[in-house]
Order: sequence, then structure tokens, then C-alpha cells
Amino acid sequence: MDLQHQRTLVTGGHGFLGRHLLEQLRVRGCRNILAPKSTECDLLDADAVNDLLERERPQVVFHLAARVGGIGANQRRPGTFAYQNLVMGTHLIEACRRAGVNKFIHAGTICSYPKLTPVPFKETDFWNGYPEETNAPYGLAKKMLTVLLQAYRQEFGFRGVTLLLTNLYGPGDNFDPETSHVIPALIRRCLEAKERGEPSISVWGTGKATREFLYVEDAARALILGAERLDDPQPVNVGTGKEIAIYELARLIAEKTEYRGELRFDAAKPDGQPRRCLDITRAGAILGFSPTVTLQEGLERTINWYRRAS
Repeated sequence: MDLQHQRTLVTGGHGFLGRHLLEQLRVRGCRNILAPKSTECDLLDADAVNDLLERERPQVVFHLAARVGGIGANQRRPGTFAYQNLVMGTHLIEACRRAGVNKFIHAGTICSYPKLTPVPFKETDFWNGYPEETNAPYGLAKKMLTVLLQAYRQEFGFRGVTLLLTNLYGPGDNFDPETSHVIPALIRRCLEAKERGEPSISVWGTGKATREFLYVEDAARALILGAERLDDPQPVNVGTGKEIAIYELARLIAEKTEYRGELRFDAAKPDGQPRRCLDITRAGAILGFSPTVTLQEGLERTINWYRRAS
């Protein structure tokens, strides 16, 4: 599919990943792009979504809009995360089917994998159990959208695909201490503690859990490749294929922010899923995707961006 000549709708286009996707679409020569804000089209309102699709008639839709957050946010608002993610995606998929959209690209999540999936996570293990409890409502809501796309492919021939994105980070990330994920949270804590001369900072969990992190620009590029090349309703992993323990990540961020204080790991707080690391073989074979930004380089770019922005 040549995206340059497609009328394209991006939900969540003003969010963290969405802004980077819009930028890369424009660099590729795409000019006919729609990216309504939530105030312009509330995806929780089925009538508003139907009106948007009937009025604008996009040919390609990237669904990035989501209610997301770290472990704490997921624990405080599990019902909100489950309901809003499921309803937004369901309304949009049905409206796209009715409007005759040619291709639907769903930004799925690694949180949908079963809690004890063998590492590295293979797509064949995606259906083999219940997600880790602290983010299960969010992960299951996103997973159900993959099921819905597969059902619509079978019944209606609707072309929907899912890319399972690992943990993202980069410039423009959410640094709100109440809802941020681990990398922006640690960057902010280290920089603020350094400025205040604080002797230590607290880090959630034991530090033993591992995570995989993908630079946001690489994720945006993968989504475009998914629109251009993917036509398999089975989900495809998108990541780096490399994991890092949270205690190693925290020390790396402290080093790069030049914070010299003590890192205190709070074992009373949950670790979340024990390990996360994707097998990205299919992404390479089907999409021709491989990550280009290392964690070291990506962290430096993110820290420099936050320093300028704060």
C-alpha cells in the first residue's frame, strides 16, 4: 500500500506516539492526514465516531488513542482503563467497517501477553494465558480489539492488523509523576533529586523485573511499515529483542542524569510482570523492521529533551 496517496486518519495523533507518527507520515510525503483531537471527536461516543467516518471517509486508519499509564495508574483505575480502551476501539472498528476503510492498523501492547510467557515472547504464545494482574484490564481490553479485528476479517473481509508494541520512550513522553511509565518517571526523579541535593530516591519494586524498551521514532516507523506491508490478522511483535533489569535501568538513568545519590528499591511496591522481552523475528521477515536507536542513545536524547522542555 502506497500511503502517500491515501486519505489517512490517526487517532491519538496529538499524543506521545501519535505526534511522531504524524511527523514521519509527512516526511514520507503524506499530505492528506486527519488527526482530530479528543475535543473534536470523542471516541467514547459512537455517534461522534460514525459522523467522523461518514464525513471524512478515510482510506487508512491508525488507532493509537488509548488510556495508558504505569503500574500505579493501572492499579488506581483498572475499570476506567478497561472500559475506555475497549469502547474506543470497538466504536472505531465498527465505524471503519461501515465506512469501507481499506486498512486498519491497531497499536497493540505487550501488556496483553500472559504473565508467565516464556522469554522471548513469541506471537504463538499470545493466547496462552491471563496477563499480569496489575495491568490485566488494560491488556485484555487491547487484546479484545485484536480478536474483534480477526472476527471482522473472517465475517466481513475487513483488513485490520495488530502490531504489539513493547514499552515506548523518547522525546515528548509523559513525565507526569501520577501516570508516567518507568523511564520518564526515573528521569524526572533523578533530575529533581539532583537539583534539590536529595541523598536518595525511591524506585518501585525489587528492581529484578526486566523490561524491553523501544525508542518512539522506531515504533512510528514500524506502524508505517505495518500499514504498507502487513496483511496478516495475527499480531506481530515490535521491539528491540533486548531486555534490561529495572535496577540496571535505574542506574543507567542515574549515570546519564549525573545523579550521585542512592537508589532505594521499594519491595513493598509491585514489580509487575517478571520479565518482558519480545521475539521480533516476524517483524524483520514480514515488515523488514529492525530498531535503529540503542537504549543508551535514546535515553540521552530523552533526557536532553526533558531538560530543554522543563
